[in-house]
Amino acid sequence: MLSKDIIKLLNEQVNKEMNSSNLYMSMSSWCYTHSLDGAGLFLFDHAAEEYEHAKKLIIFLNENNVPVQLTSISAPEHKFEGLTQIFQKAYEHEQHISESINNIVDHAIKGKDHATFNFLQWYVSEQHEEEVLFKDILDKIELIGNENHGLYLADQYIKGIAKSRKS
Repeated sequence: MLSKDIIKLLNEQVNKEMNSSNLYMSMSSWCYTHSLDGAGLFLFDHAAEEYEHAKKLIIFLNENNVPVQLTSISAPEHKFEGLTQIFQKAYEHEQHISESINNIVDHAIKGKDHATFNFLQWYVSEQHEEEVLFKDILDKIELIGNENHGLYLADQYIKGIAKSRKS
């Protein structure tokens, strides 16, 4: 049986994951409208991935006979200065989500909720992977450059990542 504290935190996480999906969809749209199709594809796919994260949480809550409490999601940011800013914000957002997951893990440990702890290990691993991925992309953008040919090369690099993650 899940504690009230864990239920509250998991419900909040569902909404954070839905918000993440909307944020990445907004970033994707910005990229597409600025001819950055590789980054647009990557972020579009990542939006779908975040939605799947929310679904996994919903399934876990439902399996534990807990109704999900979805809340309103505020409109995501939609104006960006460029590719570097987008991936910097995405990286910082992933760090925030990691902190949130770690907080739930801490509560599960403290409450000796082994089932939730075990369930959340996938998220811990996933968040580590996502932080590394976004930091790597950000580092490559800074290395390649964010203007003219460099911007094109950075976009192609990101497109390659998007395609490799589909296979």
